[in-house]
Amino acid sequence: MTKRLRPQYTNKSSTQTLREGLEEYYAANPSITDPRELPQEFAKILLAHDVSHVVYGCDTDMYDELKILPLGFWTSDFKFRDYINTNKDPKIKPEIDIMYDDLIKKHGILWLYSSIFLLCRYYCQN
Repeated sequence: MTKRLRPQYTNKSSTQTLREGLEEYYAANPSITDPRELPQEFAKILLAHDVSHVVYGCDTDMYDELKILPLGFWTSDFKFRDYINTNKDPKIKPEIDIMYDDLIKKHGILWLYSSIFLLCRYYCQN
């Protein structure tokens, strides 16, 4: 099995611009939907999430996906209550459900829960 090389935008010494990092992010993850193709309400959230991947140097594995949530809460105006409210919004919830269903189809439910466990362990140790 070939191990995928980590994208340059995940390198803490990367000198890429945000635009270059986003271009690499979308090229490295062709299954990710371009936010410009989505309803505006969800596109705004998804673009902010994609930018977070580049700014924080996080890849798209579940470990990094789960790191982005608390980092976003700590460093932006988007707080946990907003995340909960977003999941209740009838315009956005179906899009979020599809995103999570795709993650589970791609990696499996065991992968999801083991990643959550490993991330919790990481945050508890640090």
